[in-house]
Amino acid sequence: MNLPPLSLYVHVPWCVQKCPYCDFNSHGQKGDIPEAEYVQHLIDDLKADLHLVQGRKIHSIFIGGGTPSLLTGDAYTRLLSEVDGLIGLSDNCEITLEANPGTVETNRFKEYVKAGINRISIGVQSMQNDKLKALGRIHGADEAHYAAEQAKQAKQAGLNSFNLDLMHGLPGQTLDDALSDLKKIIALNPPHISWYQLTIEPNTQFASKPPTLPQDETLWDIQEQGQALLAQAGYIQYEISGYAKPGFQCQHNLNYWRFGDYLGIGCGAHGKVTDAKTGVITRTEKVKHPRGYMDMLKPYMYKNWQVEQDDLAFEFFMNRFRLVEPCPVEDFSALTSQPLQSQQAALTKAINAGLLIQENGHWQVSLKGHRFLNDLLELFV
Repeated sequence: MNLPPLSLYVHVPWCVQKCPYCDFNSHGQKGDIPEAEYVQHLIDDLKADLHLVQGRKIHSIFIGGGTPSLLTGDAYTRLLSEVDGLIGLSDNCEITLEANPGTVETNRFKEYVKAGINRISIGVQSMQNDKLKALGRIHGADEAHYAAEQAKQAKQAGLNSFNLDLMHGLPGQTLDDALSDLKKIIALNPPHISWYQLTIEPNTQFASKPPTLPQDETLWDIQEQGQALLAQAGYIQYEISGYAKPGFQCQHNLNYWRFGDYLGIGCGAHGKVTDAKTGVITRTEKVKHPRGYMDMLKPYMYKNWQVEQDDLAFEFFMNRFRLVEPCPVEDFSALTSQPLQSQQAALTKAINAGLLIQENGHWQVSLKGHRFLNDLLELFV
């Protein structure tokens, strides 16, 4: 079978302090980060996964965390050089690094560009200091503005694009607060904006002590009026929370949502790989805690499992229907190795309910389908 593109996710687990809403695998920094040691483990982890590459080059790389901007440009120079040598990077390979405005030093972004990183994603979250304090962020609005300006300067050094992350539905946030935040982000003119609603996740500080969040009516007004502001500013929504100027969509995220393959290296990193001979899809998960991950007596792989045939359709549509773009009908069988007929009853229900449109060999999620996405996806469980 023709394999989908292969991306690489790299996880850096450390941050300055854990945010109360964060359910990612992150650990508050205690002392110096073992940078050189960890990079070597990342390289060795990748070497152990080389059999999963199956002749492909790396389509995109995303370095997430934690706070990857705690590591130096030299660390990423070494890592990316090894990735290129071991597997190879495709032409125009997108390489994204997440950055926290509270850890951005002068010229740090230029060091990252020199290392080979060509896209930066900055976790702004809000441009109002009281909201940032409520979120447990270590930066203020001035630092967020400074980080965005540093990214603009890095474009002159070769940075292709940068993203600003912004949350809405924050504790105590009004409609005017949320729209003011968004206007300030738009004024910084990033090529890409990730704009998404705060959700309370299990096993977080917010889950044990929930803050007071805006009412549903306010959340809907924020979403509706915010999307109008983004459209007026020339940002095209291509995914549930992704807005980009033309040509600046995040290629790494697109590969996720199009049900592409990806390797995951680093603490707790997840991967998804399709077998070229059988079409079987395997998911992987690495050892989660830094101490266990860097213990040479243990393998990096924590567990791996084949996706059950009964789950494939849901996993495919759960990813693919996040996107605004039409989905070629033929992609379902090509990427799941399942006959389309197995899902015909569910697809017919979705179309009859006005959640999905099928025409010209493509599926298109309707406006109603995006608003009631969970209802659409439940049809494929």
